[in-house]
Amino acid sequence: MATFPRGCSPAVRFCQKLNRLKTLDDDMMATSLKRCLSTLDLTLLGVGGMVGSGLYVLTGTVAKDMVGPAVVISFIFAGFASLLAAFCYAEFGARIPKTGSAYMFTYVSVGEIWAFLIGWNVILENMIGGAAVARAWSGYLDSIFNHSIQNFTETHIMQWNVPFLAHYPDLLAAGILILASFFISFGVKVSSYLNHIFSVISMAVIIFILVFGFMLAEPANWSAKEGGFAPFGLSGILAGSATCFYAFVGFDVIASSSEEAKNPQKAVPIATAISLGLAAAAYILVSTVLTLMVPWHSLDPNSALADAFFRRGYSWAGIIVAIGSICAMNTVLLCNLFSLPRIVYAMADDGLFFSFFARVNPVTKVPVNAILVFGILMSTMALIFDLEALVQFLSIGTLLAYTFVAASVIVLRFQPDRISSKGTASTSPNPNSETSPAPTESQTIREDSGELKQYESFSDKLQLVEREVSSEKRGPGQLKAYWEPYLGKLLGDCEPGEVVAFCVLTLIVSSVSLCIVLEFGTNQLQLPIWSFSMLLVVFILAYVLSLTLIWLHEPQSKSKTFQVPLVPLTPAASILINVFLMMKLSYLTWIRFTVWIAVGLFVYFGYGIWHSKEGKRELQPEDMAARYVVLPSGSLVETVEPVQPEGQMDTSAHDFRSPTASTAEENAGKR
Repeated sequence: MATFPRGCSPAVRFCQKLNRLKTLDDDMMATSLKRCLSTLDLTLLGVGGMVGSGLYVLTGTVAKDMVGPAVVISFIFAGFASLLAAFCYAEFGARIPKTGSAYMFTYVSVGEIWAFLIGWNVILENMIGGAAVARAWSGYLDSIFNHSIQNFTETHIMQWNVPFLAHYPDLLAAGILILASFFISFGVKVSSYLNHIFSVISMAVIIFILVFGFMLAEPANWSAKEGGFAPFGLSGILAGSATCFYAFVGFDVIASSSEEAKNPQKAVPIATAISLGLAAAAYILVSTVLTLMVPWHSLDPNSALADAFFRRGYSWAGIIVAIGSICAMNTVLLCNLFSLPRIVYAMADDGLFFSFFARVNPVTKVPVNAILVFGILMSTMALIFDLEALVQFLSIGTLLAYTFVAASVIVLRFQPDRISSKGTASTSPNPNSETSPAPTESQTIREDSGELKQYESFSDKLQLVEREVSSEKRGPGQLKAYWEPYLGKLLGDCEPGEVVAFCVLTLIVSSVSLCIVLEFGTNQLQLPIWSFSMLLVVFILAYVLSLTLIWLHEPQSKSKTFQVPLVPLTPAASILINVFLMMKLSYLTWIRFTVWIAVGLFVYFGYGIWHSKEGKRELQPEDMAARYVVLPSGSLVETVEPVQPEGQMDTSAHDFRSPTASTAEENAGKR
């Protein structure tokens, strides 16, 4: 929680209010939701969120239009990039087992307004993702019946020709979303059982595709006669990797479900690793089978797998593939409808969104209001919007969330533990709080004098004693002892974690600048070679220097929960990859993103900032302040003083002392 020093300007206080951090409860396992999900439940949720329509559609599209048979390499690269982001989510999900995913992780380490914007974008991402999958599900099912549903709707109900809207209302897509929302509102176990059923069927179909597909494989389809293994070269493989990266979007549903897991400290990292491994294996093996069954240049992008079996003379296998595709899409729908209401619930529970969505049903232990309202909104989008218009906006919010989560891992790893009001170390650090302030003039003491030794809190006295006993021990966020003689004068006056936070900001700025130069430098910006090369060197040096300065500081001690390996290198690589993929998006996507951010800021400044629970905690009246006084004899007593209004001097000559303090002083005088 942010602290407001006396005399600071309104602008500084306002900035501190925007960047205040969430204060977590001492009991991290306490929740109004129901903790009933096992490691298997979380794993199948993650698999269901990742292995969806992309397996049946994306593989054929990327192989034919962008990469060729080398789509296998593209999925390997994309899987590795997703692993870096998944590491960051797994650490937070295990360390902070609260619902909200990227929103919650940003709130406890970066600041309130950034957390709100991340949550605001994740809400839109889930709504668009669910609506797009519902329309794809409807279109796939309609194609099986020779588009009879579409023809009936256009003929007997209505159709329209409006930009960005579908040609006809997709009643089937809207209906499946409402039906799924209805089932999810019955509780987390019902959602989990449904996901189990569809995931098992989907994985069984994938195994069938692999076994039967390898029996029909023809290595000649990778030969030079058909164009070779990588007909589009390295540039095609990298471009395909950027597209394949979105196939792995969905593992964050595991972190969103951590508040409903029985043992999140172990279940979240294990489920994340297993589900991502299974999804990567499925994409790599299926793309291998697909390009070996038929020549890559003859694939049907809309239904590549079913068409491949049909062309090899096994039309009955296409029906099995269609069943697997529908079941896979069902799992993605369930995961979107599962995680979206929980993010809304987390924001509403913190006071940043309308409190109506923070209500939890006492019987089912799920946020029913959020489930039903946003299920209806999602079905409305699927009813009227075109699929392509929805998908164009799908990726930017996810990449932004990945970037902030990776940055939050670095900030949290190098921040000192915060002392909560109950005297226990909080799980999340707070850079705005004064963890170990230097003694003021009134607190400075001379050991050989007979004056009272006065401290603001008992922890100050304990920390001073610790420094006297072990002066060489350095806390998180401080410069390592080895580098103190070299950089102590330059960085020694900074608060613990302050340099790391600045370096993370520099890391993000240098990543954005580097990717802009790489993506637009020679074409849109038309930079000369010398200018292009110089900017590359400058931004690479800034990136490497930021990493080096972070590494020179002490991290937190080894935690019992999962931690991202090779920090800060792993999160920094994730940040660079995410920013690079964001630069690949169209300018229309950025325009829509800017508009949505503007709407979010209107909601935050109109409602969230005034109803924030952290803001209300700051405004709680505190009439008394406790001080701890060390008498010359070494006795420790507590005094209580009235808090003076800002700008007034404390001229009173007496203290309001507790009975314990008075008794202790009388006993000390007798001695």
